[in-house]
Amino acid sequence: MSKLGKLFKGRGSSKSRTAPNPQEALARLRETEEMLGKKQEYLENRIQRELALAKKHGTKDKRAALQALKRKKRFEKQLTQIDGTLSTIEFQREALENSHTNTEVLRNLGYATEAMKAVHENMDLNKIDDLMQDISEQQDIAQEISEAFSQRVQFGDGFDEDELMAELEELEQEELNQKMTNIRLPNVPSSSLPARKPSMPSSTHRSRAASSRRAEEDDDGFKQLAAWAS
Repeated sequence: MSKLGKLFKGRGSSKSRTAPNPQEALARLRETEEMLGKKQEYLENRIQRELALAKKHGTKDKRAALQALKRKKRFEKQLTQIDGTLSTIEFQREALENSHTNTEVLRNLGYATEAMKAVHENMDLNKIDDLMQDISEQQDIAQEISEAFSQRVQFGDGFDEDELMAELEELEQEELNQKMTNIRLPNVPSSSLPARKPSMPSSTHRSRAASSRRAEEDDDGFKQLAAWAS
């Protein structure tokens, strides 16, 4: 067994050590990620510096250029190791966050279940059935009351509608007769017509025209009377 395995085994077997809570573990992992991120930035800067130094010496000073490239390789190796470590830490942090979330969900579901049990303990199914029946009956009564109010109210008056219609027609006829008696017919002249003179054809013509006008006036009067009566 490797020394690292023995170290973790020794720590895990310690009974006096208590397991940290998820919040503390997550905080430690985030701190480690932040520290490794700064280390990455430092190594990237060193790699760029060594690369620039190697280019500067070039073939003029091969020994210094080679030393700079070797250092660059070491820094790149460390950077690769840190990338792998960060991936492992990120995976562990996400797994811990999911586990913590699942634990909280499970705990809250348990609380909700206990609350539902407490609520249901105060409920009686028989009482619920009786209550629902009462509600249904009251709804039926309310519906009947609404229908009764909405129906047309008809009061019994004890009168025959046929007799009332006959009386109404008589009243209308009386009113019609009264209007007809108030109509003024055209007046007929009371004076006698002047004697016709055979020697004056113009007088005869005027007499015939007057008679024709009176006949037309009489016809118009009768037509107006007939139209009003209808």
